[in-house]
Amino acid sequence: MQLDDYRLLGRSGLRVSPLALGTMTFRVGSGSWGSSDEEARAMVDMYLEHGGNFIDTADFYGQMGQSEVLLGELMKGRRDGAVISTKYSLTTKPGDPNASGNHRKNMVRSVEDSLRRLNTDYIDLLYLHMWDFRTPVDEILRSFDDLVRQGKVLYIGLSDTPAWQASRMQAIAELRGWTQFCALQIQYSLVERTVERELIPMAHEMGLGVSPWSPLGAGLLTGKYTRADLGSGDMSDIGSRKAINAVTGKLNARNLDIADRVVEVAREIGCTPAQLAVAWTLTNPAVSSPVIGVRTPAQLEDNLGALAVDISAEQLARLDEVSAVPPVFPMDVLRGPAEGMMFGNVRVQERTT
Repeated sequence: MQLDDYRLLGRSGLRVSPLALGTMTFRVGSGSWGSSDEEARAMVDMYLEHGGNFIDTADFYGQMGQSEVLLGELMKGRRDGAVISTKYSLTTKPGDPNASGNHRKNMVRSVEDSLRRLNTDYIDLLYLHMWDFRTPVDEILRSFDDLVRQGKVLYIGLSDTPAWQASRMQAIAELRGWTQFCALQIQYSLVERTVERELIPMAHEMGLGVSPWSPLGAGLLTGKYTRADLGSGDMSDIGSRKAINAVTGKLNARNLDIADRVVEVAREIGCTPAQLAVAWTLTNPAVSSPVIGVRTPAQLEDNLGALAVDISAEQLARLDEVSAVPPVFPMDVLRGPAEGMMFGNVRVQERTT
């Protein structure tokens, strides 16, 4: 697979690269995980030169939109050849109750601000960034549809939204003739597989291409952490990934066991652990384009190598063994004893599309 082996995004005709370039590291300010403007330019140039066309940002990234500003500068003269996705929902004006959330006022204002920062006339793909548990779904859907009809937004997607709400919204949009979602951006990696229970099957059924964020598990799957990092208590650099992983509970014994298996299998294949971790997400047929959130050109070059990684069935089984999450109701019943009661031991082919 190459970066210019384009895929259709969900149930749409939009062509995107099998890896998306994330820009959350652009202009983050102080902290050890941000990219300099020079590094950002080099990464965008490298990605485009390799045939990549799918670049992801958000109005919240890079100190309240500065990621969009820099991306707009870097894409000058080559914007139309790219598929640029951005997001709205998170607060951009703390203290203003209407400068955050999923409602129409924030969506319209956010889009106008993103268009200005990106220096473009249209947004290829607009995501709802996070579910706010407050806005009526018909307001969200009609607002999306209005922006598409105005030509300011071409495609729409959801990020970090409960499966039951996402499927409900997709059904309502289809029945009312409004614009349907074509993408779902969710956290998915070998250390975060709970989304396989509901979100990924829902996306596959409802025509949403999955674009995983954090396929490296916040860096855990690169193999850079060891048991010595557990409970180290070193919070001297609160902005570091290590400190964030410790605070959020991601740096734990189970995840290090998974990382050890990734290192082991990567050594067998002859690739880096990061390449294997990204390649693993692409083995799921529901996944369209993982978002690679890199800080330096060297990291980008390494991650792009994931497209050449071939994982055997035996190696996939070993990765599954250490990382699988237990099924929950109702799937534990439906995929267990209920199958015999349902079909009376008669084999019936399962529908795949």
